[in-house]
Amino acid sequence: MSVLIFIDQSEGHIKKPSLEAICYGAKLAEKLGVNAEGLVLGSVTEDLADLGKYGVKKIYTISSPALEHMDAQVFTNAIAQAVQSSGAKVIIFANNVDGKAIAPRLSAKLKAGLVSGAIAIPDTSSGFVVKKNVFSGKAFANISLKTDIKIISLNPNSFPVVAGEGKAELIPLNISLEPGKVKVVAVNKVKGEIPLSEADKVVSGGRGLKGPENWGLVEDLAKALGAATACSRPVADSHWRPHHEHVGQTGLAIAPNLYIAIGISGAIQHLAGVNRSKVIVVINKDPEAPFFKAADYGIVGDAFEVVPKITEEVKKLKGTT
Repeated sequence: MSVLIFIDQSEGHIKKPSLEAICYGAKLAEKLGVNAEGLVLGSVTEDLADLGKYGVKKIYTISSPALEHMDAQVFTNAIAQAVQSSGAKVIIFANNVDGKAIAPRLSAKLKAGLVSGAIAIPDTSSGFVVKKNVFSGKAFANISLKTDIKIISLNPNSFPVVAGEGKAELIPLNISLEPGKVKVVAVNKVKGEIPLSEADKVVSGGRGLKGPENWGLVEDLAKALGAATACSRPVADSHWRPHHEHVGQTGLAIAPNLYIAIGISGAIQHLAGVNRSKVIVVINKDPEAPFFKAADYGIVGDAFEVVPKITEEVKKLKGTT
């Protein structure tokens, strides 16, 4: 028996949520008294053995032309065969785009219980109980998994990445895979220094900025903080910003350590996508804005006066003025 962690990668680089999944899986394996093992599909340019410092003992690798592009069905078949080879009873995913596409398929294929969006190490004192957010983060659910094989996908920024020492043993797996049915005809990359789904800090703007010509307020503060930028749905719908920056119930759900909302009233639909943030800072000139009820810190004031001052102070603290 082992805990197998799917290590997601893109263009040869390990994604940040995968490091969280490795640390989570290693901690769970320690609790269960078994080994933590990883699985990488496709070619990776990084030193995989170095991932041993996060607690994984072995890393299985599978190389195949069928894995050149992410095809959920092909990846599911590859992982299912790896599970059979490794004898894993618990499989860990990051609850990102790839994890959401693969984990349910793998659950059906292996007849395994699945909890998506876990936020804590399972309670094994009497069974195998996994805690997750429900009702858009307004409550918690404790779900008991009783199947022989169990699958967990971990919410981003729910578990700390802690590096220690050690090297992982790399074990290539010879697995036969049929070509996928999905044909990639074009790849349009989202430009930006920090992917929103992996960002530790996010600065977001709403209709209070009055127009796209004022978006520099958000970008300047984000650059000073080393943060990603986001927006509310009305901003995306008005084409001030691209839709991939839209966070909320109908957009991207995020969980950064710091979320700064500028000129966003805080409708329940928006809050549903950001309420898992560790710290929420709201800047709005309307003292009755609903967002203040959910904020850890709030500033009642005109964003055009407040934000430039905050940006300047951040630059001073970082010595970048």
